[in-house]
Amino acid sequence: MLKNKSLIIFDWDGTLMDSIGLIVKAMRYSAEKNGVSVTDEATKSIIGIALVESIALLFPDVPQKHEQILNDYASFYVEHCDDDKLFDGVQTLIATLHQQGKILAIATGKKRQGLERVLPNSGIEHFFSITKTADETAGKPNPLMLEQILAETGKSLEDAVMIGDSVHDINMANNIGMDSVAVSYGCEKADVLAGKNPTVVIHSVVELSNLFI
Repeated sequence: MLKNKSLIIFDWDGTLMDSIGLIVKAMRYSAEKNGVSVTDEATKSIIGIALVESIALLFPDVPQKHEQILNDYASFYVEHCDDDKLFDGVQTLIATLHQQGKILAIATGKKRQGLERVLPNSGIEHFFSITKTADETAGKPNPLMLEQILAETGKSLEDAVMIGDSVHDINMANNIGMDSVAVSYGCEKADVLAGKNPTVVIHSVVELSNLFI
């Protein structure tokens, strides 16, 4: 069934790029610099939603520090983002899907500025027909990004599938009635993802490739 999909929409962090470790480090650094604390598990739980919303959720008791935490997070991430790499096999997967004539899109919780820091250097930017970021539309699990991608590509729900590593990705797809693939090699555990009723849960890029190729 999924092999017949003509529009494949990917999350970025934890799905295509192995950036979860850096996100956790950056949040820990910015929290400690501002005299607060955050667990790695808490940070992983908010990956996928807009950064401004994430910081508000993680540090509800210090709203006066939110802007500085955000700025410190961004500074740390920018300084170290060159360390991020695509997951093994992702470049081949994306190139093959493009060669097969699939329309490829990105729906990410990143800001446009953040995506533009990493996408051009990834080696796969030219394969994507459309990219949507949370600051340009609405943050996950609001399905506005998916609605816009469908409208701009002229595709129907039945043509499309959303692939992501967080519950926010799966909830976003569920909120519009789109098929979804949950990947457990990113920020969230397989059983938690399964609890959100994705179309399928997979555990590696190899398994992901086998769904479509």
